[in-house]
Amino acid sequence: MPQQITIPAEEAAAVQAQFITRVFGWMAAGLGLTGGVAMLASASPTLMEMVFGNRLVFFGLIIAEFAVVGFLSARAFEWSRTQVQAAFIGYALLNGLTLSFIFLVYTFDSIASTFFISGATFGIMSLYGYFTKQDLLGWGKLLSMALIGLAIAMVVNFFLMSSGVSMIISFVGVLLFVALTAYDTQKMKQLALVGYVQGEEFTDKASVLGALTLYLDFINLFLFLLRLFGRRR
Repeated sequence: MPQQITIPAEEAAAVQAQFITRVFGWMAAGLGLTGGVAMLASASPTLMEMVFGNRLVFFGLIIAEFAVVGFLSARAFEWSRTQVQAAFIGYALLNGLTLSFIFLVYTFDSIASTFFISGATFGIMSLYGYFTKQDLLGWGKLLSMALIGLAIAMVVNFFLMSSGVSMIISFVGVLLFVALTAYDTQKMKQLALVGYVQGEEFTDKASVLGALTLYLDFINLFLFLLRLFGRRR
């Protein structure tokens, strides 16, 4: 648990606003890179064949993504600013390659409309998390358990291949990442105050780590909504 930090309310609000601006700046950059790479990759039959035609390459990319997220989450404050930023950019680029399949499975119009719906939903919940006076940090353990349960259900259904279970998983996934968006945004406000005490380098690294957290919330929300409402080709 972070230490109790006491600063004037106006100064705290300014620190939090500045920090969340950095976080969303990095998040937007990550989403832009991911979307750009996904669209460019989907337009290249050679690249699509290389990524999805070879299981070794595809699963290698997935493992690399998990490795980057794991190491970045665990070691961010031990690395230099440049390493943290490079890891985030690298993850966004890798994720663009693996997400390029959506342009082959779903129509462009449904991808675009789902993206805007996701953006609106994410924005509303993020604003709620930022401005609400309710303490959302107590949701942490419950949301973590729900996330583990969701992951287990997805693995089980990978073998069952049940469309009904898949639909339930998608609905639960949307609700979970809607809640996580509000929770994680409020958590960023606390992280901003820790950065105020720890200094500029900590703040820079924390803003990238916060961007990764919200980036993952947005991507997962988008993918679950796409599974529910996307029109297949």
